[in-house]
Amino acid sequence: MNYADIKKADIANGTGVRVSVFVSGCNHHCKNCFNPEAWDFNYGKEFTEEEINKVIKELDHSYVEGLSLLGGEPLEHVNQKGLLPLLRKVKEKFPEKNIWCYTGYEFDKDVMDKMYKQWEETPELLSYLDVMVDGKFVEEKKDINLRFRGSSNQRIIDVKKSLKEKKAVLFEF
Repeated sequence: MNYADIKKADIANGTGVRVSVFVSGCNHHCKNCFNPEAWDFNYGKEFTEEEINKVIKELDHSYVEGLSLLGGEPLEHVNQKGLLPLLRKVKEKFPEKNIWCYTGYEFDKDVMDKMYKQWEETPELLSYLDVMVDGKFVEEKKDINLRFRGSSNQRIIDVKKSLKEKKAVLFEF
């Protein structure tokens, strides 16, 4: 897996101060995407153990609330495989920190009905996530007043409650 960027003190992609990993590779190609260079799976640099350790080091501050995964597309199969070692370490070392994931896929029909059943990585990956912002960015539904999302079709989902209730449950602030 490649990554496009790692932001050390991000306040735009989830609650509080966060470390954000922007993976490379996305097949959605949303019109007016904020990060189109990250559509290419070969863009950026290889995400190695060294980068995992850098992310862990940046999370090791009391003012950092958690980790955000963006892209590109974190839920592309190759990216799920690449992110699992990071997520395992984060939850082992920082069980109190939350993990947000931004995806163009829809939680119900794409993630739960397909990926969860087809790819062995998906159930484990979801077990580490706290919040998922789902749905493609839709230019015609763009709303700059929305919190932590770009268009009104996107939802902010409480992953733990959704897995327990076997349906998408919206996150409450």
